[in-house]
Amino acid sequence: MTGSDADARNAGGAWQIAPLGDRALIVEFGQRVEREISARARAVAQQLLRTPLPGVTDVVPAFTTVALHYRPEAFTGTRAPYEQLRDQVEALLARGVASEHDATRVIEVPVCYGGEFGPDLAEVATLCKLGPDEVIALHAASPHVVYMLGFAPGFPYLGGLDPRLGVPRRATPRTTVPMGSVAIARDQSIIYPLETPGGWNLIGRTPLRLFRPQSEPPCLLQPGDEVRFVPIPVERYRALEGGE
Repeated sequence: MTGSDADARNAGGAWQIAPLGDRALIVEFGQRVEREISARARAVAQQLLRTPLPGVTDVVPAFTTVALHYRPEAFTGTRAPYEQLRDQVEALLARGVASEHDATRVIEVPVCYGGEFGPDLAEVATLCKLGPDEVIALHAASPHVVYMLGFAPGFPYLGGLDPRLGVPRRATPRTTVPMGSVAIARDQSIIYPLETPGGWNLIGRTPLRLFRPQSEPPCLLQPGDEVRFVPIPVERYRALEGGE
Protein backbone atom coordinates (compact mmCIF):
# COMPACT_ATOMS: atom_id res chain seq x y z
CA MET A 1 0.00 0.00 0.00
CA THR A 2 1.49 3.33 -1.01
CA GLY A 3 1.31 6.60 0.91
CA SER A 4 -1.29 7.94 -1.52
CA ASP A 5 -3.42 4.82 -1.03
CA ALA A 6 -3.27 5.38 2.73
CA ASP A 7 -4.42 8.97 2.35
CA ALA A 8 -7.34 7.83 0.18
CA ARG A 9 -8.47 5.20 2.66
CA ASN A 10 -8.41 7.76 5.44
CA ALA A 11 -10.20 10.45 3.47
CA GLY A 12 -12.72 10.77 6.32
CA GLY A 13 -10.02 11.78 8.78
CA ALA A 14 -10.60 8.81 11.09
CA TRP A 15 -6.90 8.71 11.96
CA GLN A 16 -3.56 10.32 11.24
CA ILE A 17 -0.13 8.68 11.36
CA ALA A 18 3.11 10.60 11.81
CA PRO A 19 6.73 9.82 12.72
CA LEU A 20 7.76 10.27 16.34
CA GLY A 21 11.52 10.58 16.10
CA ASP A 22 13.41 7.94 14.12
CA ARG A 23 12.27 4.91 16.16
CA ALA A 24 8.57 5.46 16.74
CA LEU A 25 5.36 6.49 15.02
CA ILE A 26 2.14 7.82 16.47
CA VAL A 27 -1.45 7.17 15.42
CA GLU A 28 -3.92 9.91 16.34
CA PHE A 29 -7.67 9.23 16.36
CA GLY A 30 -8.79 12.74 17.30
CA GLN A 31 -7.91 15.75 19.40
CA ARG A 32 -10.87 15.69 21.79
CA VAL A 33 -10.43 13.79 25.03
CA GLU A 34 -13.63 11.78 25.11
CA ARG A 35 -14.71 8.23 25.86
CA GLU A 36 -15.36 7.04 22.31
CA ILE A 37 -11.98 8.19 20.98
CA SER A 38 -10.19 6.80 24.02
CA ALA A 39 -11.91 3.44 23.55
CA ARG A 40 -10.82 3.29 19.93
CA ALA A 41 -7.20 4.05 20.77
CA ARG A 42 -7.29 1.42 23.50
CA ALA A 43 -8.81 -1.21 21.17
CA VAL A 44 -6.13 -0.63 18.54
CA ALA A 45 -3.41 -0.86 21.19
CA GLN A 46 -4.86 -4.14 22.49
CA GLN A 47 -4.95 -5.57 18.98
CA LEU A 48 -1.33 -4.58 18.38
CA LEU A 49 -0.30 -6.15 21.69
CA ARG A 50 -2.15 -9.39 20.90
CA THR A 51 -0.73 -9.60 17.39
CA PRO A 52 2.59 -7.73 17.42
CA LEU A 53 3.91 -6.33 14.17
CA PRO A 54 7.47 -7.39 13.29
CA GLY A 55 10.07 -4.97 14.61
CA VAL A 56 7.72 -3.27 17.10
CA THR A 57 9.15 -3.20 20.64
CA ASP A 58 6.42 -1.34 22.55
CA VAL A 59 2.83 -0.15 22.13
CA VAL A 60 1.80 2.85 24.25
CA PRO A 61 -1.84 4.04 24.28
CA ALA A 62 -2.72 7.53 25.52
CA PHE A 63 -5.85 9.72 25.58
CA THR A 64 -6.38 9.87 21.81
CA THR A 65 -3.24 8.25 20.40
CA VAL A 66 -1.23 5.06 20.16
CA ALA A 67 2.56 5.19 19.85
CA LEU A 68 4.52 2.31 18.33
CA HIS A 69 8.21 2.05 19.15
CA TYR A 70 10.22 -0.05 16.70
CA ARG A 71 13.72 -1.20 15.74
CA PRO A 72 14.67 0.29 12.35
CA GLU A 73 17.20 -2.50 11.76
CA ALA A 74 14.35 -5.04 11.76
CA PHE A 75 13.08 -3.68 8.43
CA THR A 76 14.67 -4.62 5.11
CA GLY A 77 14.26 -3.24 1.60
CA THR A 78 14.79 0.14 0.04
CA ARG A 79 11.86 1.93 1.66
CA ALA A 80 12.29 3.68 5.01
CA PRO A 81 11.36 1.60 8.11
CA TYR A 82 8.78 4.21 9.11
CA GLU A 83 7.01 3.94 5.74
CA GLN A 84 6.90 0.16 5.91
CA LEU A 85 5.48 0.14 9.44
CA ARG A 86 3.03 2.94 8.61
CA ASP A 87 1.63 0.87 5.75
CA GLN A 88 1.13 -2.14 8.03
CA VAL A 89 -0.69 0.00 10.57
CA GLU A 90 -2.82 1.57 7.83
CA ALA A 91 -3.82 -1.90 6.64
CA LEU A 92 -4.83 -2.90 10.18
CA LEU A 93 -6.91 0.26 10.66
CA ALA A 94 -8.56 -0.09 7.26
CA ARG A 95 -9.74 -3.60 8.20
CA GLY A 96 -11.28 -2.21 11.38
CA VAL A 97 -10.72 -3.01 15.04
CA ALA A 98 -13.66 -3.70 17.33
CA SER A 99 -13.74 -2.22 20.84
CA GLU A 100 -13.96 -4.69 23.73
CA HIS A 101 -16.81 -3.19 25.75
CA ASP A 102 -17.61 -6.57 27.34
CA ALA A 103 -14.23 -6.59 29.08
CA THR A 104 -14.96 -3.44 31.12
CA ARG A 105 -14.30 -3.79 34.84
CA VAL A 106 -15.95 -1.71 37.55
CA ILE A 107 -13.59 -0.87 40.41
CA GLU A 108 -14.84 0.70 43.63
CA VAL A 109 -12.39 3.16 45.17
CA PRO A 110 -13.13 4.21 48.77
CA VAL A 111 -12.33 7.88 49.43
CA CYS A 112 -12.23 9.97 52.57
CA TYR A 113 -13.11 13.46 51.34
CA GLY A 114 -12.06 16.80 52.84
CA GLY A 115 -10.12 17.59 56.00
CA GLU A 116 -6.48 16.55 56.02
CA PHE A 117 -7.17 14.22 53.08
CA GLY A 118 -8.77 16.83 50.81
CA PRO A 119 -7.33 20.24 51.67
CA ASP A 120 -8.72 21.85 48.49
CA LEU A 121 -12.31 20.66 48.89
CA ALA A 122 -13.59 23.93 50.39
CA GLU A 123 -11.89 26.02 47.71
CA VAL A 124 -13.30 23.81 44.95
CA ALA A 125 -16.76 24.18 46.47
CA THR A 126 -16.40 27.96 46.48
CA LEU A 127 -15.22 28.07 42.86
CA CYS A 128 -18.11 25.84 41.79
CA LYS A 129 -20.65 27.76 43.90
CA LEU A 130 -21.56 24.55 45.70
CA GLY A 131 -21.36 23.20 49.22
CA PRO A 132 -18.59 20.70 50.08
CA ASP A 133 -21.17 17.92 50.47
CA GLU A 134 -22.51 18.70 46.99
CA VAL A 135 -19.01 18.47 45.53
CA ILE A 136 -18.54 15.07 47.17
CA ALA A 137 -21.90 13.82 45.92
CA LEU A 138 -21.27 14.99 42.35
CA HIS A 139 -17.77 13.53 42.29
CA ALA A 140 -18.93 10.16 43.62
CA ALA A 141 -21.82 10.08 41.12
CA SER A 142 -19.68 10.96 38.07
CA PRO A 143 -19.30 8.12 35.52
CA HIS A 144 -15.52 7.89 35.74
CA VAL A 145 -13.54 5.79 33.28
CA VAL A 146 -9.75 5.32 33.09
CA TYR A 147 -8.54 6.94 29.87
CA MET A 148 -4.85 6.22 30.31
CA LEU A 149 -1.98 5.60 32.73
CA GLY A 150 0.92 8.04 32.73
CA PHE A 151 3.19 10.49 34.59
CA ALA A 152 4.05 7.88 37.26
CA PRO A 153 3.57 4.09 37.56
CA GLY A 154 -0.13 3.29 37.92
CA PHE A 155 -1.15 6.96 37.67
CA PRO A 156 -4.72 6.96 36.21
CA TYR A 157 -6.30 9.81 34.27
CA LEU A 158 -10.08 9.48 34.55
CA GLY A 159 -12.68 11.08 32.31
CA GLY A 160 -16.35 11.53 33.08
CA LEU A 161 -16.14 14.22 35.76
CA ASP A 162 -19.40 16.12 36.22
CA PRO A 163 -18.98 19.43 34.31
CA ARG A 164 -20.21 21.33 37.36
CA LEU A 165 -16.88 20.43 38.99
CA GLY A 166 -14.72 21.79 36.18
CA VAL A 167 -12.07 23.85 37.98
CA PRO A 168 -8.59 24.82 36.73
CA ARG A 169 -5.38 23.35 38.07
CA ARG A 170 -3.82 25.14 41.02
CA ALA A 171 -1.80 28.25 40.17
CA THR A 172 1.10 26.93 42.28
CA PRO A 173 1.73 23.15 42.26
CA ARG A 174 2.62 21.39 45.49
CA THR A 175 6.10 19.96 45.79
CA THR A 176 4.67 16.89 47.53
CA VAL A 177 1.27 15.23 47.21
CA PRO A 178 0.55 12.22 49.48
CA MET A 179 0.09 8.78 47.96
CA GLY A 180 -3.58 7.96 47.33
CA SER A 181 -4.69 11.57 46.93
CA VAL A 182 -7.78 12.01 44.74
CA ALA A 183 -7.76 15.24 42.76
CA ILE A 184 -9.64 17.05 40.01
CA ALA A 185 -8.96 19.67 37.35
CA ARG A 186 -10.85 20.70 34.21
CA ASP A 187 -12.92 17.67 33.13
CA GLN A 188 -10.90 14.90 34.78
CA SER A 189 -10.04 13.19 38.04
CA ILE A 190 -6.76 11.56 38.99
CA ILE A 191 -5.37 9.45 41.82
CA TYR A 192 -1.76 9.84 42.90
CA PRO A 193 -0.38 6.27 43.25
CA LEU A 194 2.88 7.52 44.75
CA GLU A 195 4.06 10.57 46.68
CA THR A 196 4.94 13.04 43.92
CA PRO A 197 4.69 16.75 43.11
CA GLY A 198 1.34 17.83 41.65
CA GLY A 199 -0.83 20.77 40.72
CA TRP A 200 -4.33 19.29 40.79
CA ASN A 201 -6.99 20.15 43.39
CA LEU A 202 -6.93 17.63 46.25
CA ILE A 203 -10.43 16.72 47.40
CA GLY A 204 -9.86 13.38 49.13
CA ARG A 205 -7.64 10.33 49.59
CA THR A 206 -8.03 6.59 49.14
CA PRO A 207 -6.31 3.94 51.27
CA LEU A 208 -6.02 1.64 48.24
CA ARG A 209 -2.58 0.94 46.82
CA LEU A 210 -2.73 1.59 43.09
CA PHE A 211 0.79 0.41 42.33
CA ARG A 212 2.48 -2.74 43.67
CA PRO A 213 5.63 -3.66 41.75
CA GLN A 214 5.48 -7.27 42.98
CA SER A 215 1.92 -7.83 41.74
CA GLU A 216 0.82 -9.00 38.30
CA PRO A 217 -0.28 -6.71 36.86
CA PRO A 218 1.45 -4.13 39.09
CA CYS A 219 -1.20 -1.45 38.43
CA LEU A 220 -4.59 -1.84 40.12
CA LEU A 221 -6.41 0.25 37.50
CA GLN A 222 -6.17 -0.31 33.75
CA PRO A 223 -7.29 1.79 30.77
CA GLY A 224 -10.98 1.16 30.14
CA ASP A 225 -11.85 0.41 33.77
CA GLU A 226 -14.88 2.19 35.18
CA VAL A 227 -14.26 3.69 38.62
CA ARG A 228 -16.84 4.33 41.31
CA PHE A 229 -15.66 6.57 44.12
CA VAL A 230 -17.28 5.58 47.43
CA PRO A 231 -17.22 8.17 50.25
CA ILE A 232 -16.03 6.74 53.58
CA PRO A 233 -15.48 8.26 57.05
CA VAL A 234 -12.06 8.73 58.61
CA GLU A 235 -12.48 5.66 60.82
CA ARG A 236 -13.09 3.45 57.80
CA TYR A 237 -10.11 4.98 56.03
CA ARG A 238 -7.83 4.19 58.96
CA ALA A 239 -9.11 0.62 59.14
CA LEU A 240 -8.58 0.02 55.43
CA GLU A 241 -5.19 1.73 55.56
CA GLY A 242 -4.12 -0.63 58.32
CA GLY A 243 -5.29 -3.61 56.32
CA GLU A 244 -3.08 -2.64 53.37
